[in-house]
Amino acid sequence: METTDPTPAVNADAPAGPDGRDPWLELAGFTSARVALGRAGGSLRTGSLLDFRLAHARARDAVQSAFNAGGLERDLKRHGLASCSLATSASDRRTFLIRPDLGRRLDDASRQRLQELATGWGHRDLAILVSDGLAAQAAERHAVAAIVPLVEELQGAGWSLFPILIVPYGRVKLQDEVGRLLGARHTLMLLGERPGLGSPDSLGAYFTFEPRADRTDADRNCVSNIRPEGLPPAAAARKLAQLLVESARLGVSGVALKDTGLPKPPKPAALG
Repeated sequence: METTDPTPAVNADAPAGPDGRDPWLELAGFTSARVALGRAGGSLRTGSLLDFRLAHARARDAVQSAFNAGGLERDLKRHGLASCSLATSASDRRTFLIRPDLGRRLDDASRQRLQELATGWGHRDLAILVSDGLAAQAAERHAVAAIVPLVEELQGAGWSLFPILIVPYGRVKLQDEVGRLLGARHTLMLLGERPGLGSPDSLGAYFTFEPRADRTDADRNCVSNIRPEGLPPAAAARKLAQLLVESARLGVSGVALKDTGLPKPPKPAALG
């Protein structure tokens, strides 16, 4: 006996287009947002509900996943980039999630080690930190792809850089303590962003001019959603290089630094 799926393919209540199809379906081809989901009676279609639950599970897994810091260090070495491993005051994943303040500062051993290394490294322009943040796979997948072209551009512009600092369980403000200990003019921190239902591997990049303890989020600039489906790592590197160079020229960062690299909108046509 022939059977049919009772779940409609589209929203039965939606106005049909000239071809009898739901016009919202065309929009679904241009965005990863959940549009044109349709419904079965008063509920979501089974396929739409399962897709939502899968995305939610992936986001939860991203927050809980372990960070392969050693693999990241090996990837950097293959590209000829030196690195140094440090630790925050958060000793494990659970502590990191429930105590954000501990991810904003180094532990005692790392603080002492960094002070000793700083003497030999001397003054440099930029310290780059990499951490898992809230999505370890974001750092593992995209950090090196963004760092390599960024380092090339900045070194070509005459910048001096510290070895890449790999710091598990780090929060954005950690860069202020690290920058102060190193005497770095700029710090840049790459870390996994809070996962969305469609982006469990989104990398964020935050930089600060003259980092110190009293810096706030208003003193930082952010380039976010770094991933192939968002802002590709190579494009993010170009944008970061442009902003960092401008930050150095003006001596500011955060709300005082404007992105002037965007094309200006065309002037409106004269009336009459």
